[in-house]
Amino acid sequence: MAPPSPRRPGFSRRAQYSLFASYVAALVGALFGLLLIVTARFDPAGHTALQGFLTDIFAPISSTARGAGAAVGSTFEGIGAYFNAASKNREMKLQLDAARRDLIKGKSDALEVRRLKQLAALVERLPEGHVTARLVSSTGGSSRRIAILAAGSADGVINGQPVRTADGLVGRVIAVGRHTARVQLMIDGGNIVPVKRVPDGTPAIAYGLGDGRIDLRPLAAGTNPFNVGDVFVTSGTGGVYQPGIPVAIGVRHNREGTIGRPLADPSRFDFAVVEPEFAIPPPASPEAGGKAAQ
Repeated sequence: MAPPSPRRPGFSRRAQYSLFASYVAALVGALFGLLLIVTARFDPAGHTALQGFLTDIFAPISSTARGAGAAVGSTFEGIGAYFNAASKNREMKLQLDAARRDLIKGKSDALEVRRLKQLAALVERLPEGHVTARLVSSTGGSSRRIAILAAGSADGVINGQPVRTADGLVGRVIAVGRHTARVQLMIDGGNIVPVKRVPDGTPAIAYGLGDGRIDLRPLAAGTNPFNVGDVFVTSGTGGVYQPGIPVAIGVRHNREGTIGRPLADPSRFDFAVVEPEFAIPPPASPEAGGKAAQ
């Protein structure tokens, strides 16, 4: 146990002054309180004047303290409002993100419904023998642009049949399995399709470039009559593709031909229709023509 300190208040002049000041303050406070009691009892007017004097003295101190308290309170309120606003902003951002996702999903669903309606209308116009199937995937890393169709020989798909959507020609079946088929897309580097310009019927040949574009070349060499914005459809020449299927629209003109954009992008569609090959009707025989003339 540590020994008690030998220093006492009596040995410190500062401690003595502090003790004396406390005694004086206590004595002055007691006398002032007694004065207030006496004046309140025997001299109300003097008591009121004394209260006014004290009020004048302590008013600046009270005002300063109140201002400081208000400032501190305002500071804490501002801090609380800041964190509250940050929390509300986070909540509003989450709600906005959710609303944006719902809007995108709604637009996507509406677009898908519109495409399915267009496909259903197309199917109603096609002849017997067509097959509707899902486009599972398509390649995009090389000049070979192939799509996989979720239908095969078991569903009636035959090698060589054209594949299309409501927007236009997708390509042609080049290999058939039991339940799947490989489709050579219009944009494939080895695809060649006879086409014609709408509405004057100027013939051309559509070549796939393998990079998502189609080269539209006129049959007559030396001049290019095609322009940006021209629309091309299948001509039916040589069979396979029935006439009038939309193929491409011109997007860039050059001297040899016009670069086109395919109207049916397989990456934008889930379903496609495999239709029978188009067979050119044989010419009427002379005998049939003579009988008809008679």
